[in-house]
Amino acid sequence: MAVVLPAGIGVTVCIVALSAFLFYYIARFLRIFLLISKFDGPPAVPIFGNTLQFKSDPREHFLYDVGVREKYRHQSGGVIRMWFGPLPIVLIYNAVHCEALMNSSRHINKGTEYTFMEPWLGKGLLTSGGQKWFHRRKLLTPTFHFSILQSFMEVFNEQSMILVKKLGKFADESETVNIFPLVTHCVLDIICDTAMGKRTNAQSDNENEYVKAVGRMSHLIVSRIRNFMLWPDWIYNRTDAGKDHEKALQILHGVTNKMIQERLHDPLHSPNGGTYEDDAVTRKRKRIAFLDLLLQMHREDATFTLEAIREEVDTFMFEGHDTTAAAVNWALLLIGQHPTVQARLHDEIDQVFGDSERPITSDDLSELSYLSCVVKESLRLLPSVPGIGRDLDEDIIVNGKVVPKGASVFLSIYGIHHDPEQFPDPERFDPDRFLPENSTKRHPFAFIPFSAGPRNCIGQKFAMMEDKVLLINILRRFSIESLQTLDETKPAGQIILRPAEGNILVKLSHRK
Repeated sequence: MAVVLPAGIGVTVCIVALSAFLFYYIARFLRIFLLISKFDGPPAVPIFGNTLQFKSDPREHFLYDVGVREKYRHQSGGVIRMWFGPLPIVLIYNAVHCEALMNSSRHINKGTEYTFMEPWLGKGLLTSGGQKWFHRRKLLTPTFHFSILQSFMEVFNEQSMILVKKLGKFADESETVNIFPLVTHCVLDIICDTAMGKRTNAQSDNENEYVKAVGRMSHLIVSRIRNFMLWPDWIYNRTDAGKDHEKALQILHGVTNKMIQERLHDPLHSPNGGTYEDDAVTRKRKRIAFLDLLLQMHREDATFTLEAIREEVDTFMFEGHDTTAAAVNWALLLIGQHPTVQARLHDEIDQVFGDSERPITSDDLSELSYLSCVVKESLRLLPSVPGIGRDLDEDIIVNGKVVPKGASVFLSIYGIHHDPEQFPDPERFDPDRFLPENSTKRHPFAFIPFSAGPRNCIGQKFAMMEDKVLLINILRRFSIESLQTLDETKPAGQIILRPAEGNILVKLSHRK
């Protein structure tokens, strides 16, 4: 028999419940506010926080971020607080203080800002957290086994030689060349071939819609993050930016969905996840693409759905394309600015290859120790991913102060890499910093271009191999002269650190 409460008692219960709810959230906010306020940081205003100080231009905002960090570096110990509207952020740019967070298997949930990437990347390896992330990471780790990475060397060589041939035409005429789009298209061809088993021929298509959509999407996401008034979907989707976002999303998902369906229904697709090439004499096994391995997982485990495959393919296409392209471009700019460094690279490469035109092998890469130093110093000075965010599910202690549960932490990789305590004269390009004798005493979290700890980048070995093959094949044949200073390229921190106007201008000359 149901019990009917008098109307007055029902109203009282609702009021008490609502009051308890409000009390909990007000008390929670006050605790966060009081603890966050103990950290140094730029003055904030109610409701808007520090967002009124943000710049709409990516380059200007990048300079603003750098200026704020340097202003407070010494007095704050490399830890400051900011407010993104109502959202408290603790910004860490000191290797010592970031270790506790990055080395933890508990603080693995990405920051609130990553939710704005989910329409594009879903809940894949980059954006997911908790048990889903642990499960997905364990599932995907074997796909980056060294033996599989070695099989990609053929693609690295083939596509980089197409790039070399294009660059040779500019060297023939001693023309100025903007290498940024050329390298970007080369890397896209590499990623499509290795990830999808699909030739896209982006290097012959200067107006590739996927490349344009990635750049547009990155800009839209960062602009939205910096304007908390656009965080609600029901507002954002009605703006011009929201409509542009939807158009870019259709292009990005259209490309990956088409590739997945083509691979899934490929008549040459074998039951065990590989592909075979028909031949009258032999049945030669083709290289296994990343997508083949994911489809095999799908066949063996129905819970790993086609949607999950698309999430990981989109993530790998983004992280393995935009980040690597930026890294190679910045390295070429810096090499072209430093003739002494370039001469040492040429000598080292010549010792390994001489006048040979043979493809590069993985064994060759291990012999080029100075090249490794150059790549690392380029990534130190200009990390492809300038920072990462985490949300806290429990309190942590940073620099002797409590960062409360419910707050967000932003780890500035760019700021950590430019810490003068770890890297004296941090704005100077000096690959010798990474010689063994100069690295042993450095803090282990002072250099983290691929993040660190449990959530480090699963594809970092792939990226380093690809970077080196592209640089070697270019430097075997050309000398590079940069026609811009670093400031003139206007590095701008969006999701990826890239030149604000998309230009890195160089002159190339054939080596004799």
